[in-house]
Amino acid sequence: MGRVYNFSAGPAVLPEEVLKEAAEEMLDYKGTGMSVMEMSHRSKAFDTIIKEAEQDLRDLMNIPENYKVLFLQGGASQQFAAIPMNLMKNKVADYIITGQWAKKAYQEAQKYGKVNAIASSEDETYSYIPDCSDLPISEDADYVYICENNTIYGTKYKTLPNTKGKTLVADVSSCFLSEPVDVTKYGIIYGGVQKNVGPAGVVIAIIREDLISDDVLEGTPTMLKYKTQADNDSLYNTPPCYGIYICGKVFKWLKNMGGLEVMKQKNEEKAKILYDFLDQSKMFKGTVRKEDRSLMNVPFVTGDKDLDAKFVAEAKEAGFENLKGHRTVGGMRASIYNAMPKEGVEKLVAFMKEFEEKNA
Repeated sequence: MGRVYNFSAGPAVLPEEVLKEAAEEMLDYKGTGMSVMEMSHRSKAFDTIIKEAEQDLRDLMNIPENYKVLFLQGGASQQFAAIPMNLMKNKVADYIITGQWAKKAYQEAQKYGKVNAIASSEDETYSYIPDCSDLPISEDADYVYICENNTIYGTKYKTLPNTKGKTLVADVSSCFLSEPVDVTKYGIIYGGVQKNVGPAGVVIAIIREDLISDDVLEGTPTMLKYKTQADNDSLYNTPPCYGIYICGKVFKWLKNMGGLEVMKQKNEEKAKILYDFLDQSKMFKGTVRKEDRSLMNVPFVTGDKDLDAKFVAEAKEAGFENLKGHRTVGGMRASIYNAMPKEGVEKLVAFMKEFEEKNA
């Protein structure tokens, strides 16, 4: 069987060129006589890999000099604790709850201080982004936290919240590198790479230098102190070497594609194909308020659980994998990250049309 169209939310589809290159280098990376999987993280070859990866990411995102780029482990979920440990000087933080991951981050932060949920869309199953133009930001808040693209629910902030001068921290796991961003608007912008950038096991955290210090909460583990990681250029202990190597290849692939402006256009085109179909379909319905729709994750339903299950099963037979919605919401979800080709979305829509006609 050939390659399927993989609509998984993460670990997710990677660019075929990247996989082919990695396959070619699997046994012998650039004449070293070994795989990147086998080499010392202190070696000259790996030093070049991690430095190039960082530089390419800086180029892609226009990351200013006064921001550190860290390649970490533990998933985005470990940052739910690391962020308050490093940033909670006043032991106060404000969280905007737009989905399961923001809620988990909010719950984790409560272990370390007073945490306020200043806005939420839980009342409508997180199907929209609340108005964040004038929120009750706490006067002594150390930071304001958002999850910018909500993988499970398919929503995305189109305008960042007005934090009234407070530091913004954003989890961008599922929209990372899908469009240009202004890094200066964030104190920390971070994400697990397994959705849009690389294999599971790496978290990239881009942190403004003034937020990195020895002044952390008592009991913060050495490994979770940003200063430990920053002072050692992400090499305090053995990093996820192979994952970083693949991320580096994806950064080069993105540069070759023309950068994040081009990716945004491509992603808008792809998403439009699917959303336009959902908007006119009599059977399938998108679940998100139009103005808050994600370009990356597109949830939809038929309104009938049995029909949903039938669709997912038949789609799989036809080579469209991982279309089942998250277990907490049901229905379907197509994740159409950077590496999903436009033809994958076109073929999915053609299949949906056919399914609708057959099951009308």
